[in-house]
Amino acid sequence: MDYIRITKDNIEKEHICCAMSGSQASKKKEWMKKQFDNGLVFYRSAERGKCFIEYIDAENAWAPIDAPGYLFINCLWISGAMKGHGYSRDLLEYCIKDALQKGKDGLCILSSRKKKGFLSDPKYLAYKGFRICDETATGFTLMYLSLTENGTVPKFKENAKKGTIPEKGLVVFYTHQCPFTYYWVPREQEALRIIGIEMKAVCVDSKEQAQSMSVPVTNYALFKDGRYITHEIQSEKKIIEIATKNE
Repeated sequence: MDYIRITKDNIEKEHICCAMSGSQASKKKEWMKKQFDNGLVFYRSAERGKCFIEYIDAENAWAPIDAPGYLFINCLWISGAMKGHGYSRDLLEYCIKDALQKGKDGLCILSSRKKKGFLSDPKYLAYKGFRICDETATGFTLMYLSLTENGTVPKFKENAKKGTIPEKGLVVFYTHQCPFTYYWVPREQEALRIIGIEMKAVCVDSKEQAQSMSVPVTNYALFKDGRYITHEIQSEKKIIEIATKNE
């Protein structure tokens, strides 16, 4: 398989795999263009499909982590017909080679003790040599692959372990780093509005804001009455079920 690196020079003409078409893709691409100067790297398969890796210097990650000297993998996604051909291995090797050339201490990535949607499989990561270095009460783990003997061990920022916010009601935090939020968050709000329920939507639009979050995943984080609920984007039906469920 051949791979294409997406850059400022080719992003307007290249497909970016995960993105939905039209305005969803443009929002994701706008976000990417702003991050290239901060070290963002995006490789995708030359063949069209969901097969890509996106990573950045950990200091510039839109995640509440403390991992100086590491590369943070935003997303490693292989799905559908792309699975089972060693493409994950290829893309990780690109990332490792890049880390070594830049003199980085290693790689780190968000995961979980048990496989969760939109997060990398912890069993696969462990197979590739990643180890858990920190975790939260909300079910997230930070895994790392060390490439040096004397590097520091990554960890979550303390605020990432809170899992609560002061606001009551339904509140969702999201970024345009994930193109699906542009499509789904307004639909979730409209579905709730029809039944008389308001959901506050907060667009996280800076690295600093993302790094101050009370949960590790910043692409989409749903809270109800101050308590973290899920990082998985909801359909209209599911968001209504969450909103109307008595707990």
